[in-house]
Amino acid sequence: MSSDTFDGLVAIVTGGASGIGAAIASMLRDRGADVAVLDLDPSTAPEGTLPVTADVTSDASVRAAIDTVTSTWGRVDIVVNNAGIGAQGTVEDNSDEDWHRVYDVNVLGVVRTTRAALPYLRLSPSAAIVNVSSIAATAGLQQRALYSATKGAVQSLTVAMAADHVREGIRVNCVNPGTVATPWVDRLLDSATDPAAERAALAARQPHGRLVTAEEVAGAVAYLAGRGSGSTTGTSLAVDGGMSGLRLRPAT
Repeated sequence: MSSDTFDGLVAIVTGGASGIGAAIASMLRDRGADVAVLDLDPSTAPEGTLPVTADVTSDASVRAAIDTVTSTWGRVDIVVNNAGIGAQGTVEDNSDEDWHRVYDVNVLGVVRTTRAALPYLRLSPSAAIVNVSSIAATAGLQQRALYSATKGAVQSLTVAMAADHVREGIRVNCVNPGTVATPWVDRLLDSATDPAAERAALAARQPHGRLVTAEEVAGAVAYLAGRGSGSTTGTSLAVDGGMSGLRLRPAT
């Protein structure tokens, strides 16, 4: 079997009904996986996937969703922890309730989904977990204190999970996307005073001069989840147009 196919494997994608998650679910499906989309509203899950209602802030809901997947296909081989929510503001702008809510989704959502899937992953000959972190985990972005803290936690959690489970044959990695053209970003732009100027600014801060596409992130996830990456674990893969590492001179 070639490294870029997933025939015979079952994948779970949280937050897979739209945006980056939908692109990931579609790509894994197209490459042969049976894909379950776990989402609060899975009605827009990509065609050919299994839509499963799940709330990653509820352990019972996540476990019920995993039971649905295993009742359907009898196994879990790949978990993509993509579900997440955003937050804006400096460290003084968000309430304690905001901090608890965003951590509950972005960090504990990863914990709950992984915890429920681990008994099945341990039985898989091709077990892989890919967490979706962010450029915000490694770069200081203005007005993103809470969001950045959660994504930094996801990146640290990825390394810890990789160490805990590598000898069980379970690989754990994460992707760190830059600013991606998704409905969530579109909503942020729509609320800006000058949406066109804000979009231009977001594109310009990424060295390749444009927003990242959801499909580019999906390609990175598929690479990390694939059997051809059997020696890759505990890694963070930036998909950010060079934003995390490049320091270009101003354009003339």
